[in-house]
Amino acid sequence: MPALTLREVLALDPVRAAEPELLAGEAALDRPVRWVHSSEVYEGANFLDGGELLLTNGFGLTDTDAEIRRRYVRELAARGASGLAVEVGRSLPTMPPEVTDEARRLGLPLLALHRVVPFVRITEAANRAIVARGLSGRSVVRPWGDDHTAALLADLADRAALNQPEVEARAALAGFHPGPGARLIGVSVHGAARDVTAVDRAVRLLGGASALRAAFPGDVLALLALPGSVSGDPIRTVQDAFRTAADPGLTVAVGHAVEAGSGWLRWSDTLRAARTTLELALTVPSAEPALPDGPLVTSARALALERELTRGGIDTNRDRLARLVQHALGPLLAWEAAHPSDLVRTLEVHLRHGCSPTRTAALLHIGRQSLYQRLERIESLLGLEIDDPDLLGELLAAVCAHRVVRGMGAAQVRGLRTVA
Repeated sequence: MPALTLREVLALDPVRAAEPELLAGEAALDRPVRWVHSSEVYEGANFLDGGELLLTNGFGLTDTDAEIRRRYVRELAARGASGLAVEVGRSLPTMPPEVTDEARRLGLPLLALHRVVPFVRITEAANRAIVARGLSGRSVVRPWGDDHTAALLADLADRAALNQPEVEARAALAGFHPGPGARLIGVSVHGAARDVTAVDRAVRLLGGASALRAAFPGDVLALLALPGSVSGDPIRTVQDAFRTAADPGLTVAVGHAVEAGSGWLRWSDTLRAARTTLELALTVPSAEPALPDGPLVTSARALALERELTRGGIDTNRDRLARLVQHALGPLLAWEAAHPSDLVRTLEVHLRHGCSPTRTAALLHIGRQSLYQRLERIESLLGLEIDDPDLLGELLAAVCAHRVVRGMGAAQVRGLRTVA
């Protein structure tokens, strides 16, 4: 299906309500309109990429001479604008004749809007229509068909070529309107049944939150909007909601919290972080003992080290990770190969919890005396003191890399896709 034309934009109700009068460019009414913008500055042409219909109340044309007005029209035409619509009657009593003359000479559609209609109504209606036409006319067959929500989430997660007005219009088309100060959090859910029930239940528990969500072949992907009035840590708040809402056996990965007004690339970031984290959660053994019942709920920040170690793909980092593990843990791994034990896991849990014997023993379900014996054995094998601040970073990276390498082998056996 072809793109929306200027003729079709003029047929939209908010545009018709403005009583448009075509003063020039009748032969170009069937040119496509890529987007509709409004600008009150004379230099507005500098921000166009081509194919836009520009709306203006004419304020920038009131105190300029005829040559500047002509140059303004020439610059719009040179930028490939689809047309210029000028509100007349307020800032600009009538259309300046030189503007009409220059538009006719260049064949640029020029519209006089004789009634005041808020430009936001015109741009919203037009851009929604443009997005809807674009989605229905995609030449690539996508598995979500006409599901606008799934299409938007997929484009954000894939970091497709988008722009902020397009993303906002497509989000509005899907009924997603993050309010001022809202924080957005990407969520990826994996389980036997790929439905959005867990997301819907979590949103209800969060109270006042909203979500874009859709089921895909590998996961359920969601972008949650938490109102700015929600206090506390937004990541922990979302995790707690899913621990209550999700069924046992589900794996839930939560991305970063980003400001709704921070731009579509940040929206993309939190969705991509959630998906990367989910894949790691499914591939790499957990650093800590799993809870016997309930879902596995984790976050991008909880797996921050795993994500950094695998940045660019596990295969790309395979040899580097193996060298890191052997360099830092070689004697310990040799001991474990000959004497079944749990020393590497004990070391990681101990490091992750600030080298606290009480916390480590509780998580491993062993007595403190047994823990001390394990720690002494680890220090003897490695020839170092594990609470030495200079060693903490290397040791923690090494034990984490060891889990990644183990999970990589298991993923290949199960046929899982590794992180890219």
